Amino acid sequence: MTATGFQEDVLAFDCDGHRLWGVVAHPALAAGPARPAVLIVTGGPQYRAGSHRMFVSLARRLATAGFTTLRFDYGGMGDSEGERKAFDAAGDDLRAALEALLRAAPSCAGVVVWGLCDAASAALMFLAGDPRVAGIVAANPWARSEATLAAARVKHYYAARLLQREFWHKLMRGGLDWRGSIESFRRDWIGARARGASGAGDAAARPFQHLMADGLRRLRGPMLLLMSGNDLTAKEFAEYAARSDAWRGLLQAPKVQRIDLPDADHTFSQRPWLERVQDETLGWLDRLPLRAA
Repeated sequence: MTATGFQEDVLAFDCDGHRLWGVVAHPALAAGPARPAVLIVTGGPQYRAGSHRMFVSLARRLATAGFTTLRFDYGGMGDSEGERKAFDAAGDDLRAALEALLRAAPSCAGVVVWGLCDAASAALMFLAGDPRVAGIVAANPWARSEATLAAARVKHYYAARLLQREFWHKLMRGGLDWRGSIESFRRDWIGARARGASGAGDAAARPFQHLMADGLRRLRGPMLLLMSGNDLTAKEFAEYAARSDAWRGLLQAPKVQRIDLPDADHTFSQRPWLERVQDETLGWLDRLPLRAA
């Protein structure tokens, strides 16, 4: 037990014959009616602490407020056994972690999945259809393709470069490869106008971005969308969702609440940004309708 109102326990659980490891944070005291537990899924090739220990801080803050949390390592990451998997092949890991959290918090009112970057994408792909999932918090979801990256660069990167004093100083000193920059812009312009940028393509291929959209449609509860203003990944997702037939109207649905943090970077690396994310998450959790798992 800690003075801050939570208790942490190491949790081991099986997935496809391998042992996965995580940390459960329990509230120190029961907080009235049953609340949802929170499954924190890490994004990218990192382990359960997250960048600048952001998931440790998030899990402990939520537990102190009365929400049991689990943060864990994918197979092949951190302390977990097995082969490392890409986010779009991690469904078994996520489902095993969901089951483990429900066993650790049997009286919880469902589970909320909190994911950053490709973890948010994986949550939508693999867990959104589970009736025990009460909602999803998606922070800067990953929707990258060559076309979306090109479109985001054209719209956000090049215009910003032209406003930077450093760019013009470098150009005047002759230190800028302007021919290479023009060629890079040309490639990105062509890529941004490519068919793939609109989300069209071979329907049989079922790109992961479409599977994310399918998951959001199936999600019975709400979704909190956290978007950083200083993050190319968030801008790519916004571009994709705005131009894709698969995503048309989804982010405008009543069950989606969007919070923009204009100055924040991808991992909310400054304390005020991370505290804002935690505050918004807690406020959203408190407004969730309570139901049995």
